[in-house]
Amino acid sequence: MTSVKANRPILLQDVFIFKEDALVVLRKTSIVQRISLFLAILVFVFTACTVPTAKARHDRAVSESQIAAGDFNPGLFNKVMPMATSFSKSTGAPPSHAAYRNDVLIGYVIYSKAVVASAGYTGRPLNILIGLNLAGIITGAHIVEHHEPILEIGVSDKDLQNFISQFVGLDIRHPVKIVRHAKPGLNEFDAVSGASVSSIVLNDAILRSARAIARSRGILGEIGKLLDFDRFEKSNWQNLIEDGSIVRRRVTFGEASRTLKARGASLFPKGTPEPFAVSTFIDLYFGLATPVLVSRNLVKDQIFKDITTKLADGDQLLFFAADGIYSFRGRNYRKLGFFDRLQIIQREKSFHLTTKNHVRIDRLAIKGAPYFREMSFFILPKSSGFDPADEWRLELMFSGENGSGGKSYATVIQTYNLPHQYFRANDKEKSMRKNLWLNAWENRIADIVVLIIALTLLTAFFFFQDWGARHRRLYNITRVVFLVETLVILGWYANAQLSVVNVFTFVQALLSKFHWDFFLLEPLIFILWGGVALSLLFWGRGAYCGWLCPFGALQELLAKIARIVKLRQLKVPWGIHERLWPLKYIIFVVIFAIFLGDEDMALYGAEVEPFKTAIILIFDRSWPFVLYALALLVVGLFIERFFCRYICPLGAALAIPARQRMFEWLKRRWQCGIQCHICADQCPVQAIHPDGKINPNECIYCLECQVIYNDDQICPPLAEKTKRKASRLTQNLVKRMETAERKGEEG
Repeated sequence: MTSVKANRPILLQDVFIFKEDALVVLRKTSIVQRISLFLAILVFVFTACTVPTAKARHDRAVSESQIAAGDFNPGLFNKVMPMATSFSKSTGAPPSHAAYRNDVLIGYVIYSKAVVASAGYTGRPLNILIGLNLAGIITGAHIVEHHEPILEIGVSDKDLQNFISQFVGLDIRHPVKIVRHAKPGLNEFDAVSGASVSSIVLNDAILRSARAIARSRGILGEIGKLLDFDRFEKSNWQNLIEDGSIVRRRVTFGEASRTLKARGASLFPKGTPEPFAVSTFIDLYFGLATPVLVSRNLVKDQIFKDITTKLADGDQLLFFAADGIYSFRGRNYRKLGFFDRLQIIQREKSFHLTTKNHVRIDRLAIKGAPYFREMSFFILPKSSGFDPADEWRLELMFSGENGSGGKSYATVIQTYNLPHQYFRANDKEKSMRKNLWLNAWENRIADIVVLIIALTLLTAFFFFQDWGARHRRLYNITRVVFLVETLVILGWYANAQLSVVNVFTFVQALLSKFHWDFFLLEPLIFILWGGVALSLLFWGRGAYCGWLCPFGALQELLAKIARIVKLRQLKVPWGIHERLWPLKYIIFVVIFAIFLGDEDMALYGAEVEPFKTAIILIFDRSWPFVLYALALLVVGLFIERFFCRYICPLGAALAIPARQRMFEWLKRRWQCGIQCHICADQCPVQAIHPDGKINPNECIYCLECQVIYNDDQICPPLAEKTKRKASRLTQNLVKRMETAERKGEEG
């Protein structure tokens, strides 16, 4: 190592290190020195990027440790309940802080951890401060504590706070779906990019906590999904109206006429005398009659029995009764098969009431009921998907004559919420938590189908790999197409990139309280890990590393492009390679050891993986992280899959159980490593030892060696065998020709 003179030109192949303002140039260094230097630079960049961030994270955690347990903090409370002038100490069960404005109660401040023992993806505590007013509206939300691993790196706390800020102004009566691409008007929120699981967990913690307080304080009725429809007691018509079991919607002639006029039509033909505007057009009563408390009180016992015998398990019963000149049944239902004047709307679904599921009622048995001109029960089958616990609305349609003599239609709307007395008081939150992961799977059903198809095709290809390896063109096409699909669809689109963080998350769950539903919240990651677990039994780690890792696919595709443009490929001497590949195991063990002592620091240590930068965030990060990822990819142009070979801690974690695989699917000949080294030379990660043996810890199962094994033009033993066979055929042909000539001469 010598210093650079001022008059000497600096060559491109020189390697620079700035230290104490002195420029030092390493010229003609060995490949060991260059690789070691590059790794040192990577470690320096990684440390410079992560240590300040880790310190900031630690400082924030310390500053918030005083309020993580739910301490009284009026200054913080005002962030989520800005209208309040004072707050009480924590009271009630579940506990909350009452918020007052000039001594008048206006709502409650809630620590989610204290109410529902909210936990994050790993099962570790999650604490959100929530403001809730007396109308059931969320007034604010602030993160107090979280340990979400996917959020520790790449996604800032500000991003997370911006996500939960969307809940401000939300009515907790209406459930919220967390999706990747939210549609306006459907109570859907966009998940934080790269943190969909944590977004779902946060949504659950906020709504469950707010609903628990609202239920206990009498703000709302029960909101659970476990319904109490079997309880019965004698009641009268007035009670059903007052408790909300039956809802009234009266439409006057004036309202109906105004609604049609807004659409350029009139309720009556020209010249027809119109009734008084305040007169009743239709006086409609309706409600959910599935609860026995409603249906059995409305009609006589025999009619009740006749109706209930028609109800299958899960079917719902609706009741309608009306007076006035307008009929909700109309006249066309016999011809149409459904009642075209009534429609039930629940979220994005609509339900028609059919004649098949219609029961006509002539008389009510309940005390105090007024006179009705028409009454009906309608059955909504379970298969329709109607949810009796969720809000729904009734649309009543009527028509009038427009200016051209045709018909114009208008509707009046009335919403319906099932009263709180029909919800059970037990185990609702548990049920909602159980359904949480089901919603996550429903939201990503298309992605799940694509992944399962890809895994099925890959499994089939592996099981018939001998046949596939005999067709080089088919293999090459399959390989490239699968790598592109893994990178673009599985990685950049679906964000299904496994990480060593997932390993730590699993270990943390085992060390604390294990819950399958936490892992089920991310369906693609769950399915991938299931596939990896099975593939380790059959093929080792290579099934994932070689075919299903998006970052690995990116490296290999770039290496293929590098060979096409004829960039020089560097082959690391075996002695050096053999001493470098254990580095990834050292990295994994060090990070894991740190994890056992300081989980947060271990998560920052896992940033040695560039997966979040290159795949999850598609290089949309600060420049040090992008520079690190690009540096690895650039080196990979000359040393294929450089990161996979020497650095990847996830590869190391998967390689540890790889030797326990059940089968040896990769075929070898006795000449391999003795007479022939072609497979070893062509292996993209140098997983084949000079003696011809394949190292299962390093093999990415690309099957390139099997293609060579079956190629009678490349594999010397096979080519020699083919040559001998062709020689024998030639000799036999010559002999037959000579024999034929002799017979001809004798003839």
